[in-house]
Amino acid sequence: MLETEKTLELVLEAQKGSQEAKSILVEENSPLIKSVIKRFKDKGVEYDDLYQIGCIGFLKAINNFNPDFGVKFSTYVVPMVIGEIKRFMRDDGSIKVSRALKSLNLQINKFVDAYSGKNQTKPTIEEIAKHFNVDEQEVIMAMDSAKMPLSLYAPLEDEGGSGALTVIDRVDTQVENVNILENLALKEMIKSLEERDRKIILLRYYFDKTQSEIAKQLNISQVQVSRLENKILESLRTKLS
Repeated sequence: MLETEKTLELVLEAQKGSQEAKSILVEENSPLIKSVIKRFKDKGVEYDDLYQIGCIGFLKAINNFNPDFGVKFSTYVVPMVIGEIKRFMRDDGSIKVSRALKSLNLQINKFVDAYSGKNQTKPTIEEIAKHFNVDEQEVIMAMDSAKMPLSLYAPLEDEGGSGALTVIDRVDTQVENVNILENLALKEMIKSLEERDRKIILLRYYFDKTQSEIAKQLNISQVQVSRLENKILESLRTKLS
């Protein structure tokens, strides 16, 4: 990949309209784009399509990047590429659902029916994921692949049994929140956060860690991470508004 100084020079040229600079940046950062899209393999979108969508996110990163953000261009690129792919997977109705995802959805439906009949209550996303030995996001994606998708606001049972948790609390919120990371004032706000809150935001949005990974690192539950993250982001939005 290019040196930081040369990259910044090319980004500024590209922002002025240089197609050559854009082409060089895409070519030199192709390994970075490919490393990001790997996590979306087997999620119902062809690899070549993922790469093209990732490139769109990369070009948006070029257009929106500002050196005053205080982060390397490559660091800024990652959430932008992730956001573009997830936005496509969320909004595009023409996504082809893979056979594996359809098969998992059918298996989940059978499991939910059997579980509900035996326990008089539906299993949580976490319980389904544990049963099939897959990530919780994969469970949600499989269930959403059906003609009648699961509502993001359907109630789930949390560890405390309060039932206050909803499916949307389990879904990666990075797409919706990535835009606030572009604000110039955010860097100083993050510095002012308490150590645990600052670590959650940095791990989640700059090092692209999942809530589960953060929970293990901080020795707390994923539910706690989810609620803390939402609370921190709401506080940052209030300060930014």
